Amino acid sequence: MTPAAPAARLPDGFTVRLDPRTRRRDGGAALLGGSPLRLLRLSARARGLLTGDRLAVRDRTTAVLAAQLLDAGIAHPDLRPRAADDVTVVVPVKDRPVELARLLAALGSDPATADLPVVVVDDGSAEPVTAPGVRVVRHQVPEGPAAARNAGMRAAGTPLVAFLDSDCVPRTGWLERLRPHLDDPRLAVVAPRIVALGRGRGWFAGYEAAVSALDMGGQAAAVRPGSAVPYVPSAALLVRRDALGEGFDESMRVAEDVDLVWRLIRAGWRVRYEPDARVAHEHPGTTAQWLRRRAFYGTGAALLDARHPGAVAPVVMAPETALAWALALSGHRAGGVASAGVLAATTARLAVRLAGAGERPPVGFAALLVARGVGASGRALARSVTRHHWPLALSAALVSRRARRWVAAVAVADAAVAWVPHRARVGPVRFAVARRLEDLAYGAGLWAGAARAGSVRALLPARPRR
Repeated sequence: MTPAAPAARLPDGFTVRLDPRTRRRDGGAALLGGSPLRLLRLSARARGLLTGDRLAVRDRTTAVLAAQLLDAGIAHPDLRPRAADDVTVVVPVKDRPVELARLLAALGSDPATADLPVVVVDDGSAEPVTAPGVRVVRHQVPEGPAAARNAGMRAAGTPLVAFLDSDCVPRTGWLERLRPHLDDPRLAVVAPRIVALGRGRGWFAGYEAAVSALDMGGQAAAVRPGSAVPYVPSAALLVRRDALGEGFDESMRVAEDVDLVWRLIRAGWRVRYEPDARVAHEHPGTTAQWLRRRAFYGTGAALLDARHPGAVAPVVMAPETALAWALALSGHRAGGVASAGVLAATTARLAVRLAGAGERPPVGFAALLVARGVGASGRALARSVTRHHWPLALSAALVSRRARRWVAAVAVADAAVAWVPHRARVGPVRFAVARRLEDLAYGAGLWAGAARAGSVRALLPARPRR
């Protein structure tokens, strides 16, 4: 069971800074930003407190405003790194003696972590782990990563625990950048950015370094389902022990980290992603290992949907947007006209909702937001065709020439759009081939997991959550 988050406010001195992508509107009376995108209207008193891009907590009023900005994703903590002397490092491991030695050496060479207590949980390795200077907890038979992490957390004697997988190597300063976030009494977990360890091996190394499933990107974020950072991987986490309760779900051998994060958020806790803290990870070395790992990740979707219905939907789309796309893709001129009409009506309704008291509806601004939403939903639909629902797309392509053309066009366009931000790191052809193979593997795992669970809910679209 996950404990409920406390009602405690942010402490005095805790500082937040507006996200660089946040935009002020209506003379500073509203802030536009966050993920999902939202418009936050400020009272006159709040506008007086937030005169610049930073807000330091100094009383209850500023604490409430700072918390609202954090929870909306419009602002992020602006904290100075500091020592983390109340942390135990927990390392789950199974049959990775070389990687474990490398990780322990990295911890010992960093002055900030050299004296921290370390608990290594040997999850049934063929050769029992021996690690001088650290505490070893051994499972005689493998019980899985969730059970190993829970055992390490129970063995820790500090209020905070840093989980590190054995194939990771933390970069200097990682923990000092994470630790100040836990001054927020409602923060349960903060995660660093996971980056590639070295140049990597295999022809797909450049692609994996650019868009690894473990790398949540370069922007700080509040973590929540349906946002730009919907989860954080357990390869490296700093957690508050009291918040986790019984910890990871030991019945899950995949996606147990996503489940934990979503349970914490549902219980009122905050979870954050801090990309300025970095931990390097040794990515798979062969094509077969890489694709098996992607398929394995896919099998977790059905397990997550059983625990968090609708949170893993491959496409999240408002009904009016779905109708507009259906009409536009009908292939008829009348469908295109009707689609434009649906979007115009949506724009008009949104403009009315966005207008402040006594203001004219901002039709142009509303049209921009609708266009952005339609574009994002279009990319999600394309991704669904090539990733989540490729067995259906392939079946249609086998019997229809028109479907073949559509599927081929979507596959090329999806790869091209995704490649542009990473064009300096990997070539277009290699990126496209790797993306298509990754999607095939993930989709195969997704369908296999759904079949094993006897439920197709993880394959179904969903409406946006309010």
